[in-house]
Amino acid sequence: MTLITTLLAFIVALGSLITLHELGHYLVARWCGVKVLRFSIGMGKVVYSRKFGKDQTEWAISALPLGGYVSMLDSRAQDLSDLPENELRREFTRQSVWRRIAIVAAGPLANFLVAIVLYAGLFMHGIEEPSSKLGPVAEQTAAYAAGLRSGDTVEAVNGKAVASWSELRWELIQATLDKQPARIEVRRPDRGQQEATLPTASLTEADLEGDVLGKLGLTLARSAPTLMEIMPDGAAARAGLQKNDQILAIDEQPVHDVAAVIATLSQAPGRTLQLQLLRQGQDLTLSITPDAVPGAGAEGAVTVGKIQAKLGQVPDMITVASGPFSAVGKASAKVWDTSVMSLKMLGKMITGQVSLKNVTGPITIADYAGQTARIGLVSYLSFIAFISISLGVMNLLPIPVLDGGHLLYYSLEVLTGRPLPERVGEIAQRLGIGLLLTLMVLAVFNDVLRLLN
Repeated sequence: MTLITTLLAFIVALGSLITLHELGHYLVARWCGVKVLRFSIGMGKVVYSRKFGKDQTEWAISALPLGGYVSMLDSRAQDLSDLPENELRREFTRQSVWRRIAIVAAGPLANFLVAIVLYAGLFMHGIEEPSSKLGPVAEQTAAYAAGLRSGDTVEAVNGKAVASWSELRWELIQATLDKQPARIEVRRPDRGQQEATLPTASLTEADLEGDVLGKLGLTLARSAPTLMEIMPDGAAARAGLQKNDQILAIDEQPVHDVAAVIATLSQAPGRTLQLQLLRQGQDLTLSITPDAVPGAGAEGAVTVGKIQAKLGQVPDMITVASGPFSAVGKASAKVWDTSVMSLKMLGKMITGQVSLKNVTGPITIADYAGQTARIGLVSYLSFIAFISISLGVMNLLPIPVLDGGHLLYYSLEVLTGRPLPERVGEIAQRLGIGLLLTLMVLAVFNDVLRLLN
């Protein structure tokens, strides 16, 4: 069932984004008066097609589900010697260079527009995320040295407001990439507004691939240890514990995390303990006697205490919601920031500052699609928006055969007043195909390594 969910989520996400990308090319081509011969989802041999409209445009599904294309009336690809003049006027290369630029740019711009619409909708709906409130800050970390403490709520980084953990992470990554310290504004329960400067120089480029905030000593604020599941016939069930009960203290000794609860219970097999709980906002005290079960210790077999329950700690959550105009503004800013971040990461990969292991392929994308789909609609739509931005950025790269390569040709034509020589274009196309194949092999290789690890 998991595999089916992953495949369906991947097909829906990538299929819809490819369709909308190509639809951008198609609509602007029609608007510019260019005749469209075929609109294909997928590459290679056509497996199904139907013709519609005055121009009898062929709408097709092709065998290889890796992209798509819009085939237009083009003298470089078809023999047009028998066409009447009124049809020749609709040929692609006869259009002004600005119309050709508009047609080519429309695909990536459609991807950016899709991402803006999705993010704006999510911002208006409200996204539940871990808040920017800090959990325990360990000593000997950059965050502790900067004066940050448990319970602080980060409100801004370098002048940019943050409310969620993802926004905090994003701004700290930006500061690291820009090689700037992070000036952090926090609200402290006992002292109001405070400022701290967090140096990001201790981070390496490789750290950006992992837990950036953890490297600096920042952790999520979480609830007290919480009972996530109660097993039948265990000590927890006999004691009357319920799901979502929060454990505040054991025998009047406060416990702050799951590890502390487990350590205390395991050391008390068969001994009655007093649990101070929080249940639906009400304080409660219950007695519990952990079952004595065989276990293993540093000195061999031992008897440990178990209560037969699953414990967890829920992050401090907030719902981030915006009005329509604010949502569109935030969505546009997020698309811009994500695009710039992607280009920065690409540049650092080219210069060797960031590992090429960050290049991902269809297997990893499918895995993330399945994971986010199982989490919920909000996560899945956020994933689709991110992939849409990635497709837009990738297609704008100045690589021959991609939209960005064609835009480069037309930009040179604007500057020189004449089109690129046909022979130069052919050589560039071959080089572009070789580069894309190399990137595809690298991406699949990285995907396989991730599966094996």
